[in-house]
Amino acid sequence: MSFLRPSDEPAVAIRQLGQWLEADDPAPLLIETSGSTGKPKGVVLQRDAVVASAEASARRLQGSGRWLLALPSSYVAGVQVVVRSLLAGHAPVVVDGLAIARASAGQGTDTFVSLVPTQLHRILDDPVQIAALAGMHTVLVGGGGLDARLRARAEREGIRVVVTYGSSETAGGCVYDGRALDGVQLAIDDTGRVRIGGPTLFSHYDADPGLTAECLVDGWFLTSDTGALDETGRLRITGRIDDVVISGGVKIAVPAVAERLRAHPLVDDAEVVGVPDAEWGQRVVAVLVGTAPDPELRDWVATVHPRSWAPSRFVWVEELPRLRNGKVDQQALRAAL
Repeated sequence: MSFLRPSDEPAVAIRQLGQWLEADDPAPLLIETSGSTGKPKGVVLQRDAVVASAEASARRLQGSGRWLLALPSSYVAGVQVVVRSLLAGHAPVVVDGLAIARASAGQGTDTFVSLVPTQLHRILDDPVQIAALAGMHTVLVGGGGLDARLRARAEREGIRVVVTYGSSETAGGCVYDGRALDGVQLAIDDTGRVRIGGPTLFSHYDADPGLTAECLVDGWFLTSDTGALDETGRLRITGRIDDVVISGGVKIAVPAVAERLRAHPLVDDAEVVGVPDAEWGQRVVAVLVGTAPDPELRDWVATVHPRSWAPSRFVWVEELPRLRNGKVDQQALRAAL
């Protein structure tokens, strides 16, 4: 079966996707997942799913226009930036590095951009870049959880931030600020796993019918995330199904520990993982950016979680290892530890 593989070269990808949108009977897209937590997969997306996602996004944002491409063009988030812009009748503007202000100059207020949290964090150190973002219609932020303090800081600067949740298998972000896009269904199964249905789903994994059958069940995509729906239907992601570390017989939800550490005023970023340990089975290790005394951080965690959840070891680094799409490279992190 033939596929269209979006190029890593933005100009090439824009041309490819423009032709793909106009074709009478186009081949499906093949999107390689980032492999941030395991082996990369080839996700097959039909044009109807990609277009359904882009159109639902425009309805939710109550606007459409030109998009700035600041993400890799071969990943699903970059593909959707290109598609949204082309469907709105505008060629996307390719951003050189993080030069948002230069790329957005003269584009008007109906301009959009999609970023990962790390990009937003770095941009907020530059007043010129802040002004550029504040002049845009919307800034989508996805590819990982957005720290509440960082969002509040951006919004104080007049930036309209919308946090997205989704994956290659859902043609990109399909939940905006906890609310499913039009046509997207959300459910939580008995194990706490998030299930997603609707018109934006992928058709299958390339050359892996076993994994397809495991993850696509009765029209639902079974994600690797755990979550909860409140009484209004708003989704909150609580972790991943494999993000529970058992240390000394105690089950520890490491995403919750990382979230608590990121809330400390002296911690800029944090990731928590379990590493093999002869005595405990697994030992909880926190990798952090910032400066804070280790004992204080253990007490900080213990104020909202059991003290047994507090990391036994803290490793301080200048920055967390990340993939090209901005996600923390979990494989590299564990290998380094």
